[in-house]
Amino acid sequence: MRKIFLTLALAAAATSMAQVLEVASVERIDIVGTNATVVAGISPKGDYILLTGAQLNGLAKYDLASKKVEVLTKALGAGYNPAISDSGDAVAYREDRFEKGLRSTDVKVKNFATGESKSLAKGVRNFNAVSIEGNTAVTVTNGRQVKTAIGNRRTTRAKQATVSIVNRQLVLSVDGKSTILTPNGTDKSYLWPTLSPDKTKVCYYVGGDGCYVCNLNGKIVARLGALRAAKWYDNNVVVGMHDTDDGHVITSSEIVAATLDGKRQVLTDPSVKAMYPYTGAEARKIVFGTDEGETYIINLK
Repeated sequence: MRKIFLTLALAAAATSMAQVLEVASVERIDIVGTNATVVAGISPKGDYILLTGAQLNGLAKYDLASKKVEVLTKALGAGYNPAISDSGDAVAYREDRFEKGLRSTDVKVKNFATGESKSLAKGVRNFNAVSIEGNTAVTVTNGRQVKTAIGNRRTTRAKQATVSIVNRQLVLSVDGKSTILTPNGTDKSYLWPTLSPDKTKVCYYVGGDGCYVCNLNGKIVARLGALRAAKWYDNNVVVGMHDTDDGHVITSSEIVAATLDGKRQVLTDPSVKAMYPYTGAEARKIVFGTDEGETYIINLK
């Protein structure tokens, strides 16, 4: 791996409102053995990343230590919001197919500890989301939650929350009950919802407006401005991209860390068109890609 120390990014951090995260280095990861070049996730321990194709088709696991690629599926849509368990031992993903112009979805989970693949849902329409908490995978279809145990243990009895987008609206599902949250009104289009690690807040994006955080009652607690595809780093920090375009193509993009009280910090060098970050807080890493199919990892102190 080639380490690139981002002196410009550090200088930008020093001149921003406040330092949010301390960057040690950025590594470009040269991945061979797969046509999947779009970053789709990183494990909490930072030992592997998920990759998908340019149209979010297929899903592959790239082990950062061994540099080996494991193809999980070649199915359509598999790179759209796959879910990684807190331990990193399991990944859940969708497999779309089209028949007579209609889409149906299978949902599967791969347990790396046992090598087992299990079906979570088959041939469903209007699939919304999948999440994993502990030993339990949760699928949401038409706002209805279904729990499935991973491995040999029973599903957890604890309440489990999942956020998704249904008909452009932000939906919170908790133990089978789904609620449409309208923090910014029903006339808005909501994107990129994600739950905070403590499951008390939702970060989301409003089309044509910006990034927000609300509580589980739909009350806005923070406006984070121009920050797209944001992911939680911890319960107070989110990491997203700030991209600009000329009306046709993206001309620049940087990875930005933001706190709920308004602090912002640029983490990447302007020479890199950094897009779609994913966070591995336990490993203190952030992975992102570029529109040229490159993959980078930000190492934090």
